[in-house]
Amino acid sequence: MWKRLAGIFIVPLAVVIFCANLQSQEKPDPSLLTLERIFDSREFAPARFGPARWMKDGKSYTTLEDSAAVKGGKDIVLYRAETGKREILIPATRLIPPGVSAPLQVDNYEWSADGKLLLIFTNTQRVWRQNTRGDYWVLSLIDWSMKKLGSGLEPQSLMFAKFSPQGDRVAHVSKNNIYVESLSTGQILPLTKDGTETLINGTFDWVYEEEFNLRDGFRWSPDGESIAFWQLDSSAVKEFHMINNTDGLYPRVVTLKYPKVGEANSSCRVGVVSSSGGEVKWFRVPGDPSNNYTARMDWTTNPREIILQHLNRLQNTNEVMIGDAATGEVRTIFTDRDECWVEVCDSVQWLDKGRRFTWLSERDGWNHVYLVSRDGDVKLVTPGAVDVLSVETVDEKGGWLYYIASPDNPTQRYLWRTRLDGRGKPERVTPVAQPGTHSYDISPTAQWAFHTYSAFGVPPVTELVRLPKHSAVRSLADNRELKAKVDALKRAPREFFRVDVGDGVELDGSCLRPPDFDPQKRYPLLIYVYGEPAGQAVVDRWDGNRYLWHLMLTQQGCIVASIDNRGTPAPRGRAWRKSIYRQIGILASSDQAAAVKALLQKWPYVDPERVGVWGWSGGGSMTLNAMFRYPDLYKTGIAVAFVSDQRLYDTIYQERYMGLPKDNEEGFKNGSPITYASQLKGNLLIIHGTGDDNVHYQSFEKLVNELVANRKRFTMMAYPNRSHGIYEGKNTTMHLYGLMTGYLRENLLQPSKD
Repeated sequence: MWKRLAGIFIVPLAVVIFCANLQSQEKPDPSLLTLERIFDSREFAPARFGPARWMKDGKSYTTLEDSAAVKGGKDIVLYRAETGKREILIPATRLIPPGVSAPLQVDNYEWSADGKLLLIFTNTQRVWRQNTRGDYWVLSLIDWSMKKLGSGLEPQSLMFAKFSPQGDRVAHVSKNNIYVESLSTGQILPLTKDGTETLINGTFDWVYEEEFNLRDGFRWSPDGESIAFWQLDSSAVKEFHMINNTDGLYPRVVTLKYPKVGEANSSCRVGVVSSSGGEVKWFRVPGDPSNNYTARMDWTTNPREIILQHLNRLQNTNEVMIGDAATGEVRTIFTDRDECWVEVCDSVQWLDKGRRFTWLSERDGWNHVYLVSRDGDVKLVTPGAVDVLSVETVDEKGGWLYYIASPDNPTQRYLWRTRLDGRGKPERVTPVAQPGTHSYDISPTAQWAFHTYSAFGVPPVTELVRLPKHSAVRSLADNRELKAKVDALKRAPREFFRVDVGDGVELDGSCLRPPDFDPQKRYPLLIYVYGEPAGQAVVDRWDGNRYLWHLMLTQQGCIVASIDNRGTPAPRGRAWRKSIYRQIGILASSDQAAAVKALLQKWPYVDPERVGVWGWSGGGSMTLNAMFRYPDLYKTGIAVAFVSDQRLYDTIYQERYMGLPKDNEEGFKNGSPITYASQLKGNLLIIHGTGDDNVHYQSFEKLVNELVANRKRFTMMAYPNRSHGIYEGKNTTMHLYGLMTGYLRENLLQPSKD
C-alpha cells in the first residue's frame, strides 16, 4: 500500500520497482504491453530516414546509411531522385581521421555550395536543452583530405559552423566569440574578441534559445564579404542557482542567467562585421534593447541589407525593418499588430528579385499568407476561413505557394498549394485517402519531396514523392515490421470526437478504450492534458512511447482520453487561440472540466469516482489546476515538471500570453495552481527533476510548502539532477513510468468501493 507519514505518501520500494507489470514467467503474451517492452527495449523504435540533404540541383540527395565495410560506420550515399540510382559518395573508410581506427560519428553534416566539401559535426555535447557544441571536420571530395577545425581553440567547444557562400572559409562560434577559418591556410581570424559568460556573440542566452527557438546567431552575407550577428549582454539578468548533489563529494552550484516574468532581460543588438575582420557596425534600432526583442534577423537578397523582426516587450507589435549594413540605419517597412500577441514569422521568402517577401499573419482572424512589398503594400494570398500552419516552399518559377493546412479537421495536417497571385482555388496535394499528419522536406525545384506520414496508433512512413501529383516513387522508411507489431497488440479502435461544453463551443478530443470494452461495465477515465498555447494533445499522428503507455493502461482496464481546450494552437482561427489571453490556466481548466462533465453525461460507462488526469510541463500545471479547482471532479492526478506559480517562469513565454505581472496581478494569481492548493481532495503525485533549467525545482518546492501548510496529503518524487525531460541516468525513464503506473493502479484503476 501507499503508506502515509506526516501527511506525505511514502512510496514502497516494491511499487517503485514496477510491481504494476509483473508478468507470468511462463509465456509472455505478445499482444500485451509491459513497461519493459515499451521503455527498456527498442522493440517499438521506428526506423528513421536520414539525415538527408537535397543537393543544389534539386534532383538528387544524400543520406547516411550503415556501412557494410566498417562496423558501426556510416556511408554518405547519393541518390538520383528520378531513377533511384545509388552511389556511395563517401564510404565510411574516408571518414576515419589520420591516426584513428574508427570513423567519425556524423551527428550532422552540410555540403558546400559546389558540393565538393563536406562539413561534419561530431563529438557533440548538450549546452542547454537545444543547443549543442562539439567538433567540426571538413572533408574534401577532391583529394580526400580531412581537416579538423578550430586548432588552438578549446576542443569540443565549436558551434554552428557554416561554409561561406564561396566554400573557401568556415565561420563558427566558440566561447561566445565568432571566428572565420580559412580552409586553404588554416588561419583562424576572430571577428569578435569581447565574448564572456555574459556578453554573447553569435549565439543566445537561455530564454532566447528556449522561447524564440534561436540557435545559431550569425549569418553570412550573400557575397561572403560580411557576417551579421546578434550580441546579447546578459549582465543585468538575475542568476538562478541549482544544486548538483550527486556528482561529487561536495555539492556543486550550477548557475544560469534566467529572466523570470517582469524581471530584466538581456540587452540585444545586431551588428555587421567584415568577414576579413574590423570594426562592427551596429544597427541603430530604436527603443530600449533590453525591453524589446530582435527575434529574427537575416540578409535580404542584397548583400548590403538585413531584415529584422523587432518585437516590443509585450510581443503584440512586430516591426519588420530593413537595415543598411554600411550606415547602421534602419527603417520600418511593415508592422504586424494584435490586441493579444503576434507570432514571429518563420516564413519569410524573398520574391521578385528581392522586391517582395512572404509573411504569415493572423491580422484578418485567420493565419494567412501575404505578399509584402518593400513599400508596405500587403496582398493576401490564402483567403478564406482556413489557417495556414506553415509555408513549406515557394515555387516562384511555377507560380505556386506550398503550405501545410487542414481546413476541415484541426487534428490533422496536409500539404496544399495555391497560386502566388491568389487566383483560383487552393489544391490539396496530400492524397485524400491518407488521413492523419503529413510533413514534407521539399527539393529546391519543388519537384520532389521527402514525405513522412503517420496517424493515431499508426507508425510513421517516409517516402519519396513527385510533386505536385504526390506520386510515391520509392519507400525510404516504411516501418512495416513495427506496424505489424503494433497491429498485433490487443487494442480497441481509435476514436476522435467533439464534445459540447456550452455557449456554442465544441472541443476536440481523442479516446482509447480497453480492447474488451463493454458499455455495460464501469471504467476509470484518465485524461492526458497539455492545454497551453505551445502545443496540442489531440492530434492524429503517431505518439511513440506515450501512445504505447496509454495503450498499456487500456489493456489494464482504463479509458484514456485527451481534450484540447480553447487556447491551444489548433487551426481553428485566431479567436480560438487567443481567447486565453491574460488568463492562462483559468479558461483552459474550465474548458477541460466542462468537457469531462459532458463526457460523464454522454458516457455512462465511466465511473465518476475514478476520473484521473496527468500531464507534463504545461500539462503538469493544467493537472494541478484541475485537481485544485475541481476537486470533486478529478479524483487522482499526476503532475510532472510543472509550473506551480506563473511568476516563476520566464519573461518571453509567460509575458507573451499574460502580459506583465504589474499590469495583470489578478491574472497571474488566479491562473497559478498554487493559489488553489488548499482545495485539494484527491490523490496527487507530483514529480520533478532537481536539475530542471527550464521549469525550476523551486516551483515544485513552493507547491510542497503550500500543500504542507494546508495539511494536504500527497505523494512526491524528486529525480536528482535530472532536467525537464527527466531521462538522464540509468533506468530513469523506466523508473518514472513504473512509478506512475503503480500510482494509477493503486489509486485509479481499482474498482470503486460503493
